[in-house]
Amino acid sequence: MKIHFILLLIVINLYTLSAQHKYPESIATEVKTALLHYPELAEVPIEFKFKKRIKKSTMQAQPEFRSIFCSKSKRKYKVLISENFKIADTVYYTKNIPSKVLTGWLGHELGHIMDYQQRSGFNLIGFGLGYLFSEKSLKSAERRADTFAVLHGMESYILATKNFILNEAGFPEIYKNRIKRFYLSPEEIMILVEEREEKA
Repeated sequence: MKIHFILLLIVINLYTLSAQHKYPESIATEVKTALLHYPELAEVPIEFKFKKRIKKSTMQAQPEFRSIFCSKSKRKYKVLISENFKIADTVYYTKNIPSKVLTGWLGHELGHIMDYQQRSGFNLIGFGLGYLFSEKSLKSAERRADTFAVLHGMESYILATKNFILNEAGFPEIYKNRIKRFYLSPEEIMILVEEREEKA
């Protein structure tokens, strides 16, 4: 009887995910894996969609403009995913990124949505302007997103993403330095993990 009940809960949970979250089938595994680390977002409408190119970014999480001033429970979000991105003279195709790395990238973007969920509509407008025009605000936003991901148990994915960028993919130093400047370092991530485990 207990097993039937557990199976029913799993089916209901998966139905809720599919009802609230839309994503291309080609990245279904990575999206579902990332979302399972964020139970708070189970009923938050999020659409994951590919885009030809995103300026200065690989992925971008944002609230749907029409829902910014809705109550937080009715706000909708989208995660835009660049089909490819060019760094220096090299074009990288998102579909060729290792699964664990892609999951980490998505987990980071869901960290942004967790951050957005804590903000009012007016605060989101100010946040967006700060993100665009202030390096200090940009750094704070990216580190908060990383922090949300780590606190939700995604450290192995986030570390895989950072290792891919810093050591494996052959990205130019200028891009690597940007990652080091604006995001949590592997050492800072491990400190967060230790603090999380001490509180558990």
